[in-house]
Amino acid sequence: MNVLSPTLEALGYLVAAVCFILALKGLSSPASARRGNLIGAAGAVLACVVVFLAEDLDHIGWILLAIAVGVAVGVPAARRVAMTQMPQLVALFNGVGGAAAALVAGLELTGTIRVGHGIEIPSLATHGGAAVGFTASAGALAHVDATSGTYIAAAAGAFTVLVGAVSFAGSCVTFAKLQELMTTRPVVFPGGPVLMAAATAVGLGLAAGVVVDARDSVIHSWLLLLLALVALLVGVLFVLPVGGADVPIVISLLNAFTGLTVAASGYVLDNVLLLVAGTLVGASGTILTRLMAAAMGRSTVSILFGAFKGGSTAGSTQVSDRPVRSSSPEDVAILLAYARKVVIVPGYGLAVAQAQHTIHELVDVLQAKGVSVVYGIHPVAGRMPGHMNVLLAEANVPYDQLKEMDEANSELSSTDVALVVGANDVVNPAAKTSPGSPIYGMPILNVGEATSVVFLKRSMRPGFAGIENELLYEPGTTLLFGDAKDSLTKVLAALKTL
Repeated sequence: MNVLSPTLEALGYLVAAVCFILALKGLSSPASARRGNLIGAAGAVLACVVVFLAEDLDHIGWILLAIAVGVAVGVPAARRVAMTQMPQLVALFNGVGGAAAALVAGLELTGTIRVGHGIEIPSLATHGGAAVGFTASAGALAHVDATSGTYIAAAAGAFTVLVGAVSFAGSCVTFAKLQELMTTRPVVFPGGPVLMAAATAVGLGLAAGVVVDARDSVIHSWLLLLLALVALLVGVLFVLPVGGADVPIVISLLNAFTGLTVAASGYVLDNVLLLVAGTLVGASGTILTRLMAAAMGRSTVSILFGAFKGGSTAGSTQVSDRPVRSSSPEDVAILLAYARKVVIVPGYGLAVAQAQHTIHELVDVLQAKGVSVVYGIHPVAGRMPGHMNVLLAEANVPYDQLKEMDEANSELSSTDVALVVGANDVVNPAAKTSPGSPIYGMPILNVGEATSVVFLKRSMRPGFAGIENELLYEPGTTLLFGDAKDSLTKVLAALKTL
């Protein structure tokens, strides 16, 4: 349409970039996360409107159709997804972003070639004002004045295709693992590290070839295709050895990859907003990955490649036959009703059972009886960062009741009852006492310091780490078996009669 002046176009992009920055700031706290999401969405809409008004676009009908299809698929998917499946949805959205960046960069690198009295160079040839033109009469050889700006743009494009395809393939594997379409355990095989190293080396070589030889359009297109295929293989090999509780951390890392590809594609397309948005996503994803790895007490390298030497938090199906002390909902209700302070530790089992509303009602009843209740939130509880915060926010749990791990640990020694709902590894003392354990060194919630511990579990099956929790066998620990929502409903009913 091209109805906006360059000044208004730049101003629109600036406002959108500020929206993205404010959105990240809002997402740093549960109290402002919803507002941050809305601000970020408004910035994205503004950016799209600016593009339509400032650029002379071809095939607008197809573009609008693609947007309509995306809305028709995305809105119902986002509205209907269960909280337990939110990490899978995040992985898919992230993968699609990486694939889109790779496709756009690939198309920009190949450009358009028109054979006739002359040959039109791909648009990247004039990137950054570096004029690279040639004309050739029919049958004559074309001459290319390859400038440094062109090589930089080609390098950015090759990087986008390589990393974007890795992000897409890796995200698809993480989706399959979390959705249990394949085993959640690490997949390792003889020669796996060698194959991955070789594929990575080939990918880097092809990327270099894309940069060096951009003159022959046919060879250039084939190099890009081979680069994309090899990058897809690298993405699969990259994620296969990761399993169990490490998968959400890899999702965060792949999200950072996607951000970097978007930033690089911004350079290829000469679009400052893409540079800003991609850099923000890449930086925030990298920081989040490091924070999650620290919360696990492990390095990012050991998380990604630990399975090759048996160090990943892999799942297990082994069930112990050691005796434990179990109880009834009525007994648990009495224990809670006569406590002065209760700390609730939510985990993935709470999300699976969709028991967040029930636990909120239970807390309201306890508080009405004069019991002090808070939630102890471990940073990697659930299947993605902030999973428990989002889950409890869905039930309108007040933010001041949510205590991060360090704050909750300071209160556990004076707590009468620690109620663990569907969590296991994040309270397992093996993280402190068993050097050979896959979770050794991971900070945990010290629920064992409470006077009494109540575990709500479906069974004695261990958590993702695949190791037993010795706390389950302690004299002060009581287990209430069953679906978390069903168990909490029965405890709530008994509590109301006291």
